[in-house]
Amino acid sequence: MKPHRRKRLGIILFIAFGLSVAVGLTLYALSQNINMFFTPTQVAEGEVPDGQHFRIGGMVKDGSIVREDGTLSVNFVTTDFASEVPIHYVGILPDLFREGQGIVAEGIVDDRGVFQASKVLAKHDENYMSPEVKAALDASGASAENHMSLGEGGGR
Repeated sequence: MKPHRRKRLGIILFIAFGLSVAVGLTLYALSQNINMFFTPTQVAEGEVPDGQHFRIGGMVKDGSIVREDGTLSVNFVTTDFASEVPIHYVGILPDLFREGQGIVAEGIVDDRGVFQASKVLAKHDENYMSPEVKAALDASGASAENHMSLGEGGGR
């Protein structure tokens, strides 16, 4: 093989190796930032890998909100009308957060099975429901409207 071809082949291999490393590092960084969405039923059935940060969505169960006096700590239960998951959150809740309304929370499940939320998001108007929460309720065969009309939901 002639020296100039060997040099050209070396450059091509170096560029290919560099691109492979760059793509690998990019994919690794992106995989660390993925927030999977799970329903309360999936969490209750243990489908969430231990220690994984994820989002959970559902409706806030009526009568489940318990605030600790003198702190920003609040406990409540989210449901998809098939299963329920207790949630603990320390912080200021959104103004639209209330019983019978849809929420999405981000966090991790602790060893006691309580979801430790780092962020809680509430729907932004009276008619809006997160697409993930709506799909989860539809998949479970329940809808918020059906439960509200039966007196199991609140807020209207």
